[in-house]
Amino acid sequence: MANIKSAKKRVLVTARNTERNTAFKTSIKTAVKKVLTCAQSEDKAELNALLSKVYQLCDKAVSKGILHKNTAARKKSRLTKAVNKLTTK
Repeated sequence: MANIKSAKKRVLVTARNTERNTAFKTSIKTAVKKVLTCAQSEDKAELNALLSKVYQLCDKAVSKGILHKNTAARKKSRLTKAVNKLTTK
């Protein structure tokens, strides 16, 4: 543990931010799983709504600095390819 007061504060801030970032990344993963399960059903409206939600979460993570912009683009691209593959069967 740090001895300097400002270093102690930084440890606390880093822990708080790490927890927040982990929670946000987890919500993205959960939303992706929901999209993939919904893609196997026939409800196109719900699928589009869930897909839009994932895009929104990824873009928000980029703006908050949680994800790199290329990482978010890769996630969105892979998800779209997977959805298209599941729905065109």
